[in-house]
Amino acid sequence: MLSLMLIIAIMVPVLAFAATAGFSTAKYEYGNVTGSVYSDVYAVGAGDSVYVYVYSGGSIVTSTTATYDTYSDGKYYYNFNASAIGYNTLDLVTKVTYNNTVSDLATLTVNRVITGNNSNGGGGGGGGGSSISNGAISVSSDGFVDPNTLSTALTAGDITLKLSGTVALLPASSLVGNGSKTITVTNDFGTYVLPVSVFKLEALAKALNIEVKDLKIKVTIAKADSTTSDAVKAAATAVGGTQLADAVDFNVVGIDKDGKTTSVDFGKTYVSRSVNVSKAVDASKTTGVLYNETTKKVSFVPATFTTVDGKNVANIKRNGNSIYTVVESNKSFADIASHWSKTDVELLANKLVVEGSTDTTFEPERNITRAEFAALAVRSLGLTSAAPASTFSDVKSDAWYASSVATATYAGIINGYEDNTFRPDAQITREELAAIVIRAMDYASISTNVTDPQSVLSKFKDSNKIVWAQKEIAAAVNAGIINGLTDDTIGSASKATRAQSATMLKRFLSTANFIN
Repeated sequence: MLSLMLIIAIMVPVLAFAATAGFSTAKYEYGNVTGSVYSDVYAVGAGDSVYVYVYSGGSIVTSTTATYDTYSDGKYYYNFNASAIGYNTLDLVTKVTYNNTVSDLATLTVNRVITGNNSNGGGGGGGGGSSISNGAISVSSDGFVDPNTLSTALTAGDITLKLSGTVALLPASSLVGNGSKTITVTNDFGTYVLPVSVFKLEALAKALNIEVKDLKIKVTIAKADSTTSDAVKAAATAVGGTQLADAVDFNVVGIDKDGKTTSVDFGKTYVSRSVNVSKAVDASKTTGVLYNETTKKVSFVPATFTTVDGKNVANIKRNGNSIYTVVESNKSFADIASHWSKTDVELLANKLVVEGSTDTTFEPERNITRAEFAALAVRSLGLTSAAPASTFSDVKSDAWYASSVATATYAGIINGYEDNTFRPDAQITREELAAIVIRAMDYASISTNVTDPQSVLSKFKDSNKIVWAQKEIAAAVNAGIINGLTDDTIGSASKATRAQSATMLKRFLSTANFIN
């Protein structure tokens, strides 16, 4: 009898808690489930806990410990907050551990909502969801995209997602088999045009240690916060420019149900995104820029400018995520005032691709070194700088060009010599220059194939002096990137000047539609 009474005494608090427990509030929005549970008996002491378990389709999504908050109106309240990204309906179960015994206390079903709370006993609140209208899917502010809606839309062709907020959560299961399609994501801050082929779903799932069916692609288009925006404005001013657009963060990652992310590698695919510009611009004096949060500097990214539905728009192309804006400059140099390269040099200076030897001089006729042109090639492609590498015996890791050489080498647009040297200070020849520009075009997926190189080179009487880059020079001539020194000479062995380099890069960027 005594034993029975002790058992009953131990169980009474739990039973009382279970009998009087419930969900006071529960809300599911922006990928989070928040709320509180209550009881009129405080049954949890040291070593005991109240939990909330989150289920979807009978499988647990996540769980969290509810934290004691307050005592009010004869009840004890416990708050909870759990991440549950991209589900439509969730089942909540609150449990208590008491004296190492786990007991169910209450259950509640909640639907994904945009605003408002759900009371105990019931689902939903409704709101949100993704619906198709005129070929576009409207996405509510929590970013949820219904898998069936997305699959149906992609079956019909390319689609547009119109965001109410800043985030879209694309279920990977709906992307499988749609590698030829394109998803355009747009909101008030900008537009992102994403080929489905850039999402290497299996690799992303593996990186997160999940299956593809549990993977989502999180796309974010958001205005930079005030601290970052101020830093971007300061960086634009530092290069002598004026900022003409909000700083907008474009980001794409793979994400699992717990919110763990992994970066999406675009490879060599230049992905388009656009931002609104505050005024009509002179494209020769305006450029898209990337803001580097580590260096606090801005740098050139490929961008063209247009007007769409009365709005001035910058179309930015790059194979990576970052914060972007638009900068206007008006640069010139005294020593190019009457030089044949004046227009090209000024344009590329305003694009932040080339720099002067000083603030007032460019030295257009000075020969350019291999290291200098490697830096220009990397800059013109808008590449993310790689860490200095020990690839070449004569490139020291602390040299100003070490990162540029490593980046250009990694991208396959520049090579060293057979003796494992790069010869960074050697003056570059027109032959080498042409080859590097053609490799840059290949990197940007611009066709440079020439069926019969000799027929292209036949008009140059010195074409037999080309040492190794016959195909590359023929391709450069065919694409209008390089001209002869005269009508019948190519001058492949001649040392290239800074003016020639700038002009060839300008032609490359125009051919690639990286500038206008």
